[in-house]
Amino acid sequence: MKRKIIMALSFMFAAIFTANAQFQQRTVEERVKMVHAKIDSAFKLGDKKMADVDSIFAGFYRSQDKVRKEMSGSGERPDFQAMREKMQPLTEERDSKLKTVLGNDNYKVWKDQIEPSMRPQRRGGTNQ
Repeated sequence: MKRKIIMALSFMFAAIFTANAQFQQRTVEERVKMVHAKIDSAFKLGDKKMADVDSIFAGFYRSQDKVRKEMSGSGERPDFQAMREKMQPLTEERDSKLKTVLGNDNYKVWKDQIEPSMRPQRRGGTNQ
């Protein structure tokens, strides 16, 4: 009987821990590291270009976090459409800088193949 209770409690804590981990925002460094790995494996850029890419994404993610914080600072549920509109210029700036560093061909691969794979998966398995 004790064993069953311990197993049930262990399962419950594991489920809570897993659910909590899914809702935590990754740090800027973690997100940059993910992008770095994907871009490096796809293009094999030199150290200088990879440092530039890392810098571009670090700035982008910091700006993105700042907008999220501002939009959700009131304690109310954030207006996702307004948030998307505020983030659009940030994405456009990031993309223009990336195009300069990657070049047209690699940038096209980034936009068509790599960037879509970086988007979080929604319930039901669809990307949005």
